Amino acid sequence: MHQYDLINIKHSDFAQASSEMYRLLASRKGNFSLPQPLYNDPQMFKVDMQEIFQKEWIFVGMSCELPEKGDYIAVDIAQNSILIVRSAEGEIHAFHNVCRHRGSKLCDGQQGKVANLVCPYHQWTYDLKGNLLFAGSEMGDDFNMQDYGLKTVHCEVAGGFIFVCLAKGAAPDITPFAATLNEYMQPYDIENSKVALQSTIEEAANWKLVIENNRECYHCNASHPELLGSLLEFDDTNDPRVTSEFLAHYEKQSSAWDAEQIPHRHVSHGLANRVVRMPLKEGVEVMSIDGKASAKLMGRIKNPQLGSMRILHLPNSWNHMQSDHCVVFQVIPISAQKTLVTTKWLVHKDAIEGVDYQASQLRAVWDATNYQDKVLAERNQQGINSIGYQPGPYSETYEFGVINFIDWYSATVRKNIDNSYA
Repeated sequence: MHQYDLINIKHSDFAQASSEMYRLLASRKGNFSLPQPLYNDPQMFKVDMQEIFQKEWIFVGMSCELPEKGDYIAVDIAQNSILIVRSAEGEIHAFHNVCRHRGSKLCDGQQGKVANLVCPYHQWTYDLKGNLLFAGSEMGDDFNMQDYGLKTVHCEVAGGFIFVCLAKGAAPDITPFAATLNEYMQPYDIENSKVALQSTIEEAANWKLVIENNRECYHCNASHPELLGSLLEFDDTNDPRVTSEFLAHYEKQSSAWDAEQIPHRHVSHGLANRVVRMPLKEGVEVMSIDGKASAKLMGRIKNPQLGSMRILHLPNSWNHMQSDHCVVFQVIPISAQKTLVTTKWLVHKDAIEGVDYQASQLRAVWDATNYQDKVLAERNQQGINSIGYQPGPYSETYEFGVINFIDWYSATVRKNIDNSYA
């Protein structure tokens, strides 16, 4: 068989998978979990990567991870290595981590610092804005270096969060959510923070199961004793389960937040993006084992009882912003049944470990919770892989966050498939 025939078969297989995914999503029963193939089939996973992770905004890191010119981080998204670099002018840019000569990977590792971006293969050299500076005289007199700058990736920085979008054309409009992040993150001054701790775990589960697990606390009482030492499981003040005692607690805390000009009201931008500040349990300052904030609070914050500002960004991030530290989460799919979950703990840039914070105290709650969630997601995947699985109903009271995610996912995939074949 000719290689072109093989390519056509591959394209045909993908088109068939896209068509089947569209059919399954269009015919699925509302408020039920997804059909089995959407959780475990490699072809369906490829459709997810193309229609979600190569077309929507993906959270990749925090601006404080690039404090100086030449600092970079690298993130793999759907087999695409992306470089995020701070330029000499202080701007943050994103590029495909691919040399324009013969396609070699430019930078290795997840983080580093460079004066310029130099390809290790033939030493083609790019500046921090992606412009080609050197390719050697071997390329001939007709070679125009301006034609061979690095391929750029859509990049947006808002409130210290860095997002990229791999769309070849225009990216979805992120402006309203970015404005909210800039406002709500202003008290934290993320540019003057640092990553104190980081962990990455691999979960043997589809990325959607990882997100679904995060979007409900129906499982919390049975699974998360450390987390419930500080967290009130209500999603926001509109949660159908809220009590009058909780609302009184919220009003008392929010009055103090208003006095300090700390934003806290619920703001949503569709089903994909949400910001809301919620109080923690009475007497608890932060989500640590002892519940006490350190002396070094972040940014302009003076009140240690800021609760947790929860930030949701679909498809791959949830976050908890507190008075003395922030915890940010990044989800990166690596196969149909494997997902990387990275957690970063941010503190004030001048905070000193062992003096201003204890690393073991800071990370204990989420280390425990992440491991517990890993077990839950993997057991979920194992059950879904069985021939005994069929989609089951979500609770509209306890799992409305999951329903919102699945509704967003279904609508987004179908929209992007429609646009692909328009």
